[in-house]
Amino acid sequence: MPSSFPCSDDPAPSMKMESVLHMKEGLGETSYDRNSTLQKKSMDTVKSLVTESARDVYASLRPERFTLGDLGCSSGTNALGMVQEIVRSVVEACRGAPPPEFSVLLNDLPANDFNSIFSRLPEFTGKLKADAAAVAGDGPMVFLSGVPGSFYGRLFPSRSVHFVCSFSSLHWLSQIPPGLWDERDGPVNKGKMFISSTSPPAVAAAYSRQFRRDFSLFLRSRAAEVVAGGRMVLVMLGREDERHADRNTALLWDLLSESFAALVSQGAVEQGKVDAYDAPFYAPSIGEIEEEVRREGSFTLGYARAYETHLNGSGDAGREGRTVSMAIRAVQESMLGHHFGTGIIDALFSKYTELVTAAMEREEVKSLQIGVVLVRQ
Repeated sequence: MPSSFPCSDDPAPSMKMESVLHMKEGLGETSYDRNSTLQKKSMDTVKSLVTESARDVYASLRPERFTLGDLGCSSGTNALGMVQEIVRSVVEACRGAPPPEFSVLLNDLPANDFNSIFSRLPEFTGKLKADAAAVAGDGPMVFLSGVPGSFYGRLFPSRSVHFVCSFSSLHWLSQIPPGLWDERDGPVNKGKMFISSTSPPAVAAAYSRQFRRDFSLFLRSRAAEVVAGGRMVLVMLGREDERHADRNTALLWDLLSESFAALVSQGAVEQGKVDAYDAPFYAPSIGEIEEEVRREGSFTLGYARAYETHLNGSGDAGREGRTVSMAIRAVQESMLGHHFGTGIIDALFSKYTELVTAAMEREEVKSLQIGVVLVRQ
């Protein structure tokens, strides 16, 4: 079955996905490090939710070693920022008593640029020491480890983790959903790479099934690793209601499809190649998340909320359009380059920047993220 990513019929889908899906590495102009301000803005929106949840876990369990896992940590300036906030919050909760030692487990797929994370370790520890000096303390002991692997499976020893967080990661699926090709091996979702208003119902159904399978596996895996009373804060792109072709979710994908259509018209890309590409992405509703949490049964849902982020509004559509385009390029270049080759990437995102800018000039462009807090029973 032709596909840009392996489906369930493939003998080793997860291994191939792990070698392809990663943020743009390095420190260059198109790197994730230089183009992750939108993700930082989203993380800032939920910072209090994360720090309060971590503080509550520590207050209730009082472990001598506080172990936290950041799943889908990625790289760049954002990777250690939230960890610093979590450590600071727990230390403050100690109210002058000696803080616990911290074991910080940074997880992402093996192709992630872990080197760029650990190169920032001196800066990270320096900030923690500065925090401690402000209150005449010695500062906490923090031990960082990289844990490469898919979070759609086990990562840590049983009952070893007190707190788990994940940002802008769980909307990425483990594989392309099966069911996007018909009985003649023809693409069902021609010209589109995600669910759109023109997609057949089978497309949304296939994506929904794959999300349910993946998220259930994620929950089962974490259930084995998180201690009783431990918590998870999960933040992912989502949609407002049960309509799969939600405008906030579909717009940027539709504009990427239009960008490919422009390259096809120029003869730079074959239409068949575009038809064969499907993104391993799904933006769930709160209802879908709640249903899988209830079905799996190991966690109770303590909190669920949708957070809206406005991507334009400054009055400079050109700057905002480029910011969004470069952010999406930094996330998707590895996948697009794998399927189409790297030679088209510059032209593709030049056109994409143009289309996103035009959209921002004529309408409000928003994204929606869903934040949930889960408590291990």
